[in-house]
Parts: sequence; structure tokens; C-alpha cells
Amino acid sequence: MTGRTAPRNGDWVVGVTPAVAGLATLCAATALSSVIDGGLWLVYLAVAVAVVGGTGVLLRAARLAAPIVGLGQAVALLCLLVTIFTRSGVLIVLPGPQSLQDLVAVLGDAMTEVQTGVPPVADSPAMRCLVMVAIGLVAILVDTLAVGASAPAASGLVLLCVFAVPASLADEMLPLWTFVFGAGAFAMLLAVDGQHRHEAWRGRLAGGGQSGSGPAATAVAGLAVVVALLAGASLTLVGTVGRLPGTGEEIGGGSGGLGIDPMTELRGMLNQGASRELFRVRGLPSSAYLRAMTLREYVPDKGWQLGGNMPEGVEAKGTLPAQPGDPGDGEPHEVRIEPVNWVDNWLPVYGRPRNVQDIDDAWRYDPGRGMIYSVRARKSDEYTLETVLESPSADTLRRAGGAPDVDPAYLEAPGVDGPVADLARRIVAGQGNQFDRATALYRYFTDGTQGFTYTTQTESKVTTADALEDFVLNGKKGFCEQYASAMAIMARSVGMPARVALGFTAGFPTGDFQTITSQDAHAWVEIYFAGYGWMTFDPTPLSDGRGVNPPYIAGLNADDEEDSSSSGTTTTTTTTVAPGTSASASAAPDALGQDGTTSTEEPTPTWHLVTLGVSFAIAVLLTLLVLFGGARVARPVWLRQAASVAAVVAWVVVAALLVALLSWIAAVALVLMLVAAAPAAVRAWRRRERLRAVAGLEP
Repeated sequence: MTGRTAPRNGDWVVGVTPAVAGLATLCAATALSSVIDGGLWLVYLAVAVAVVGGTGVLLRAARLAAPIVGLGQAVALLCLLVTIFTRSGVLIVLPGPQSLQDLVAVLGDAMTEVQTGVPPVADSPAMRCLVMVAIGLVAILVDTLAVGASAPAASGLVLLCVFAVPASLADEMLPLWTFVFGAGAFAMLLAVDGQHRHEAWRGRLAGGGQSGSGPAATAVAGLAVVVALLAGASLTLVGTVGRLPGTGEEIGGGSGGLGIDPMTELRGMLNQGASRELFRVRGLPSSAYLRAMTLREYVPDKGWQLGGNMPEGVEAKGTLPAQPGDPGDGEPHEVRIEPVNWVDNWLPVYGRPRNVQDIDDAWRYDPGRGMIYSVRARKSDEYTLETVLESPSADTLRRAGGAPDVDPAYLEAPGVDGPVADLARRIVAGQGNQFDRATALYRYFTDGTQGFTYTTQTESKVTTADALEDFVLNGKKGFCEQYASAMAIMARSVGMPARVALGFTAGFPTGDFQTITSQDAHAWVEIYFAGYGWMTFDPTPLSDGRGVNPPYIAGLNADDEEDSSSSGTTTTTTTTVAPGTSASASAAPDALGQDGTTSTEEPTPTWHLVTLGVSFAIAVLLTLLVLFGGARVARPVWLRQAASVAAVVAWVVVAALLVALLSWIAAVALVLMLVAAAPAAVRAWRRRERLRAVAGLEP
């Protein structure tokens, strides 16, 4: 019969390709679960991928050119981001100048979290926005290759780049299930590609098998791989673990050094939001600071750094050499430290360590800096530390004298002059010994008379070009980084060897062990005394009870005279109560927000989740029935039509409920868009059915 339309039995291949491309993108993105905590971000991502794929289907139905389709998908993704993450869009959904500015601010917050976070980073709204942007663009590229360019196999290279990012950031192997999901979805994409080529060869798809898109698809995919590799090799993304390995074997200033500076890691732990358990400590006789690393070098307007490369050191396993100035006295205490979510180059210790057991041979010890470290970030099993926690009294330190037998670098104070140096000299004026000078500086920040307050929300308004001067003389608000940095460099400016130590406060008791979380991250000052070593001075005015006071500080009364009740053991202001029963931020890290307020996030209603699960199951069953039901569904015709309509309605309900997890306004907007598109979809479906019926008349 001449003039008849060719059979369209292969159209399902073309119709299912956008869905499979979106599923492959989503499955590949599950690899990010190794660097992003929680699972709600994946729901957000599913919505973004669905919007990209659905927009592509609608625009291609209008027979628009491929570049216009891709641009339309990008605009749809932008509208979705504006709807979810801003409240300033035109008619809520459409982007405007203010909404774009707000969206850029959210992405800026996300980049700050990424650069300072300790993986896995918290599942915050800013992080969800960043993931939706990144994977949304990947979904557009995959959809363009798989559908627009008719080259689904080429999109596998792009999906491989998605896997490469978390694989380079995570310290451990990615979860097996992410590979299973990703491989399975890509296999489906290859199957669709094979069926597509088979149908085209048989002449049952419009356009036959010819296409000039092969070279273009290869070029696009190759460009994506090059960009991903260059970005992965040059950018540091998440925490100290979050980096591609360098070529060197040294830690600190070398090419194989830390991915970020230590102060940035400290800010990342404090600003991460949700508290994460890092250590469990058993056998600690009194509260003390857990020291992870010490910083030797001060860079003006940048802060403190490790200072040069780490030396080769000695093997950390077994007996350790004494630190400079350590007299070697004191009774060692055996402490068991169990790292829970701690993966880093540093293995924290208490006090003056004497012996370490139950660690592997990769850990090294530098007595000059008092640090245990390794070339690569690693997770340690529970280890045993023998250490001396006792410290001398105030009178003993007052009598300390002699030239400091430490590296002269600990006396360098570059760029510290003018008002800050003058202030330091005025504070210590009239003090006859180093201990009283150090104590005078300490009291300047902590006695409450100078207006210093502790907050993790530092002032954004800067009134001078010198950050140190602005904090000490003007702002007077900050967290431990600012206080430790200021006191340490002011101590050096008046001739005292000083360094900044990073680690953790005492934490809170949990059963038979002490729990230390990311919210206990802290910085303090250590000042060197000849014949006694490094002594702790914590200038941060903590008000939540986490501060630890050594005996030479706790034994002082208001007149700087030693109290007769002073002893050689460390005292602390930590309130040892069960988590959740104290106002202390350390005592209940999961119950309080970063600003100390109670979290009021409402959980998703049970009916919502149940309805979503049931609707998804019904949608999948109806879809399988329509696609693979065969003659039982094809005859009678009304049964096939009813099943098809029911499947579409079920998927609409699933999409609406998924979007409602993010915003009910966006869900309503989605339903209205689908309803508006329904007449055109029905007409296209009826035309397809008529063509199928006509094709069936052929002999």
C-alpha cells in the first residue's frame, strides 16, 4: 500500500531514552554519598534530573533545535533552584535580579562548606543547591548525548567523570552499591542504544540510522573528561582528606602536603552544623585538651601555618623521645583513644606522650612539634597512649629561667608592630618573669573587662587593613582561631616562644568513655618555659563550660597570687552531665544548633512517605504492565488505554510528592504545568495510536 506511514513499533526506544538517561545520571550521582552525609540531597537531585528530562521531552516534541533544547533545560533547572532556595523569584518561580543574587549567595555558602568541611560534609541546604547545580548540568549533557545526539554510549564517559570526583576525594573505597547502581543504569543505557541502532537499521525509526552526531558526541564527551581531570588534579574540595594525592611525600609546605591549611580545617569542623562523633576516650584521669597538631609559622594577614615541611621524625609506635624542655618526670597514665570518624594526617595525643601502642608503622612522631603524623590521611584503630598529664605550679614556672632551647622560629613575629605591639608591651609592663607576662596576656582576653566575646559568627565588617589589629582593638568578637592567633603572636612580640595548638576540648561523658565531637574542635596557645617545655594558655573566653584550666592558671586568685589549694592536676570547668540535660553546647551537641538554639526542623509526615511509596510501587507496576503486558493488555484497547492513563497519573503523583518534600509551592506549580501540557500530550498519544493502527493494516 503506497503512501502509508511506516510502522512505529520502535518508537518506545526513543521515548524511553530520556528516562533511562536521567536514571543513569541519578545512579552515578549516588557515588557522592561517600562525601555528603544524609540522603535528602538525593531526593532534591532526583527532582532536578526529572525536571531536566521532562523539559527535554516537551521541547523536542515541539521540534526545536538541540541547542535550544539544552538552553531550555538549563532555564528550567534555574527556575527550580530559584523556587527551592530563594524566596525572591518573580511569581516565586521565575528568576529575577534579586533571586539570582540570593542564589549566588547560597552557592557561595556551599563553596565555603566544601572547602572547609570534613568529609562527609553535612547535608545542608547550601550543599543540596550545589549538588543540584552540578549534577543538573551533567544531566543536561547526558540527555543531549543520549537523546539529542542519539549517542547514549558516549554519555558513559560523562558519567564516569561523576564517579571520578568522589573517588578522588574519599579516603576509602566508594560503597559497592553505588557501583552496582551506576553500572546497572549504564547497562540499560547501552541496551537502549543497541535497540535504537537495531530499529534504525530495520528502517523502523524516523531518520534511519544516519546521523552526523557521532563525531560531535565524541568531542563533547572527550571535552568533559579533559575538564574533569584538570579540575580534579588542580582543585582541593573537601577537608584535608579531600584532595587528589600530590607527587611529594612531605607534609606541610611540600607538594604532597595538606589539601587545606589547618585553620581552615578547624573552621570547617566548627561550622559543619550537625555534630559528628570523632573520638571515644577511656582512662583519662582528668579533663585535658587533645592535641592534634601545632603551628609554628605566622604569616601576616593570613594567620598561622605548620611552617615548612615535617621532618622525617621517628617511628611513633613504641617509646617516644622527650619533647624539648621536658624534664622527663611525672607519672604516666594509660589512655585509650578510639577514632570514630577521624580520618586525617594527624593522630591526636594528650599531655607529654611517653609511649604509643596499637598503631601501624606508617605513623611518625616529631618531638619538636609534639605531633604524631603520617604522609597520607588514614584512619587508625583504637590506640593506647601513655602520657604525663601533670604540670608545674605557678611558682615553679615563675622561677623558670635561662635561654629557651627551642627553634628560633618560635620567636619570630613578622609584621607585628604598631598598635598591636604597643598594646602587648603595655599589658606585660611591670611583670618580672615570663610566666607573669604570659598570664597578663591571658587575662587580657579572658577576665571580661576588655569586651571580648566568643562567637563562631565573626564580624564581616573590617575597619582596618590589618586583620589582627582589627580583632584585638576593634571587633573583639570571634572564636578560638582569632583568640589563639592573637595571643600567640603578641607573646612572640614581647620575646616569649609561642605556638598555636589545634585539637579538641574535653568533650562530654557517655557511659564509661568520654565522647569528643567535631563541635569540640579548638585552638589554644602553648608558651615555652626552659626546663619545663610547652605550657598551655587558652585565651578563648568560652562560656559553655568546655575550657580546661591547668593548675598554674586555676591556682591563681584575683590578685595573681597562688591559692594554697592548688594541686598538680589539671582542673576544668566542664560540667559532666548526661547529654541533653545541660545548656552546655558540648554536653548535648546533637540537641543544639551552631548558635546554641534548639533545632525545630519538622520531620516529614508518615502519611506523606507512605503515600509516596505506594504511588511509586503502583506506577512501576502499571508501567511494566503497559510495556510488557503483551496481547492481554493490547486487547481490548480500552484496557491498554486505561492502564496507560493510570500509569501517567501515578507518576505525576510520585513527582508531586517528591517535589513536596522540598516545597509544596513547587509541587503545586509542577502539577499545574503537567495539567497544562496534558492536552498536547493526549493529542500526540492519539496520533501515535492512529499511526500504529494504520501500520497494522499492512499485509
